Amino acid sequence: MSLDSNTLELLETVTAALPGGGEQRDGQREMALAVADAITNNGHALIQAGTGTGKSLAYLVPVLLSQQPTIIATATKALQDQLAKKDLPFLAEHSGLQLDFAVLKGRSNYLCLQRLDEADAGDSSATLELEIDDEPLDPATIKKLRAFAASDSTGDRAELDDIDDRTWRLVSVGRDECPGAGRCPRGDDCLAERARRRAEAADILVVNLHLYALSVMVEGVLPDHDVVVIDEAHQLEDIMAEAAGRQISPARIQATARSTAAVLVDRDAPQGAEESATALHGALEALIGDRLLEGPTKELGATLDITRTRVDALLGALRAVPDSAPADTKAKAIRARQMATGLIDDIDAIRWPIDDEVLWVDGPTSNPSLRSTPIAIDELLAETLWERRTGVLTSATLPARAASQLGLPPTSSTLDVGSPFDYEENALLYCPVHLPDPRSDGFREAQHVEIESLMVAAGGRTLALFTSYAAMREAVEQLSPRLPWPILMQGEGSKVALLKEFVESDENSLFATMSFWQGVDAPGSTCSLVIIDRLPFPRPNDPVLQARRDRAGKAAFRTIDLPRAATMLAQGAGRLIRSTTDQGVVAVLDPRLATARSYRWELVEALPPMRRTRDLSEAEALLRQLRDTT
Repeated sequence: MSLDSNTLELLETVTAALPGGGEQRDGQREMALAVADAITNNGHALIQAGTGTGKSLAYLVPVLLSQQPTIIATATKALQDQLAKKDLPFLAEHSGLQLDFAVLKGRSNYLCLQRLDEADAGDSSATLELEIDDEPLDPATIKKLRAFAASDSTGDRAELDDIDDRTWRLVSVGRDECPGAGRCPRGDDCLAERARRRAEAADILVVNLHLYALSVMVEGVLPDHDVVVIDEAHQLEDIMAEAAGRQISPARIQATARSTAAVLVDRDAPQGAEESATALHGALEALIGDRLLEGPTKELGATLDITRTRVDALLGALRAVPDSAPADTKAKAIRARQMATGLIDDIDAIRWPIDDEVLWVDGPTSNPSLRSTPIAIDELLAETLWERRTGVLTSATLPARAASQLGLPPTSSTLDVGSPFDYEENALLYCPVHLPDPRSDGFREAQHVEIESLMVAAGGRTLALFTSYAAMREAVEQLSPRLPWPILMQGEGSKVALLKEFVESDENSLFATMSFWQGVDAPGSTCSLVIIDRLPFPRPNDPVLQARRDRAGKAAFRTIDLPRAATMLAQGAGRLIRSTTDQGVVAVLDPRLATARSYRWELVEALPPMRRTRDLSEAEALLRQLRDTT
């Protein structure tokens, strides 16, 4: 029997085992067949699958049947948890087939026993992190971490409660710091290596998309595999560009110097590097926000040259640490040596950038950062990823040019399987054309009046998505005294805690910014109104997008800005309908969605096929009806 027929048979079996008996979804079947075909023919598939398709099972079933080592890379923790805690265990239980799966995170997510030993001995040498803190850990914290390490835990920070960032910096290491299990005194017990061994034995491995992007750049980060599934693939371009980039900051140099000082008796080399960190800070601070079109300025270039010489001196001193040194000292020396080597590599690359890279300075004034990244990643992915393994890429929203932007071969299959939800019946898109232009002075005041009217009709139950923190905070400040229902605001608690509180009450509302536009699932009556404050065009001064615009020329708006706005708008609107019974209103409070003749239809057509209105009373009537009947 072919993989296609086996796929449909097993898909029917496992969906029938879903709570309520499941249901046959044409889009899910079509997607599963496309995935099976790509795996069978060593090809590639790019699949847009709307909310409710059941895309996880659509790719997991053919992946399981193929018996090929597979990595699934996701962009959000919510989807990673769904796969690891729900979908894969369910498939293992109901497929009747052997399924071994694992989750692997970046090394810095796991407790480092060697760093814990060092902290216990009173050594809190700096790490690559941006903040340097030499305060030792208190005995109670060390005892708690030792108990955690001795438990059946994976060593993952996510399993710990009440461990702050500063503490974790002192008991974890990044990939660039770790000397490797063979050269570490605690290598035999290493929790990160234990997680790695589980990952290598798994049939299906779930990872974060950032870790997968790193593995494209650095061989050996992840186990060998024949198939990769990229879920939430609309984020791959930006995440891949970030992974391929480099950064140098004063704090990074300072951290390398202090890690070296923890090993050496002679302080001259670390002191010289510390002085270079101070000099680099002065050279970068005046350039924050600037894109360096001609490469580093004369002053910055000279500072980088001196810094490289002084970091090279650190490296020379570290290489002189004798083999007879205690094991802990050798481990620290190797760690510091790797930090220095990586820093020199990045200085060399950034000092003389190539034409296909964009170079800029950003970050806070306390620690400005010099960054570079490739302008495009299509050739990189084509050569280092798609030529080597089958790729399945999927998302609820994909830009029209996704295949070319991601370097997929012309022979790749592309399809849109739609969504099983009845948007026409259950959702209304409202755009108030009477509001002033979002760029005018009176826009926010008028917008607050509109939000108040809609929320009163809905009885709270609102997810309001804003394109800036300033707009979000001003809306909360203005509307909280005028409404009888609680307004939760991003920043007042963790994302998980805020969503939990929002979902548990029908009257709560949640105001948030861009990180809540995607990966948020709040089904049921708790969210009957999604408000989008304005069209989410990318900021004009983003240096990477500026470089892409320059390359696109006159076509920049339609090839760079408009597709991004359409994708993000669709992601935000997609927070409303999360199940077959959900109903409500998506209110886009930007009149350009209805009035901008040159591009409005590209935006509207990227959204789910909802009924549309410009009439506030129609939106209010539907919201009142939902409020009174649910």
